Amino acid sequence: MSATTLDPKTALIVVDLQKGIVGLPTAHPAAEIVARAATLADAFRAKGLPVVLVRVTGGAPGRTEGPARSGQPAADWAEIVPELGPAEGDIVVTKQQWGAFYGTDLDLRLRRGGVTQVVVAGIATSIGVESTARSAHEHGYHVTVATDAVTDMSAEAHDNSVERIFPRLGETDTTDAIVKLLG
Repeated sequence: MSATTLDPKTALIVVDLQKGIVGLPTAHPAAEIVARAATLADAFRAKGLPVVLVRVTGGAPGRTEGPARSGQPAADWAEIVPELGPAEGDIVVTKQQWGAFYGTDLDLRLRRGGVTQVVVAGIATSIGVESTARSAHEHGYHVTVATDAVTDMSAEAHDNSVERIFPRLGETDTTDAIVKLLG
C-alpha cells in the first residue's frame, strides 16, 4: 500500500548503512541506497524530526549454522557512511542483533520523543530492515518502508520482503513520495 500520511512525530530509521555493509555485493547499487537514505535524512532533519542511524557491531549470541567469518573486520567496518553523518541531534544505535529494537534503548528514546511512526531504510532488506520493521510494528509504531532506499545481498530475498512482508506491516513507498508527505 502506498504511503498515505506521516504522523506529526515520525522518525527515520536507517539500518546498517555503515562502511562494512555498503561494501558488500548487493542486488541494487549500494551507492543509490545511500543517496536515497541521505535524501530522507536531510528531509527529516529539515523538519526537525528524529533521524536514527543504526549500526551493527556483532552478532546475537547462540548457535548459528552460517559460515564462519575469517579474520577481523576493517577498523572502520562499523562507521556510518559519511553521506549520512551523523548530524547533530541524530540518534545513533549500536546493535548486536538483526533488528534495531531488541537489546537497545531505541524504543525508549522514540517514546520519550513522542514518536508514533517510523520510516525504515537501509541494508539488508530481508535481515536488518525487515527485523526492525517487524519489531516497530510489534511495538505499536505505524511503519512505512522506503522501498527504493533498501536493498539486500539477494534479489529474491529483497523482493520477498518488499512484496510480501512489508505490506503486512504497514505502508510502502518511494523516497520521493515520502519526502512529499513531509511537506
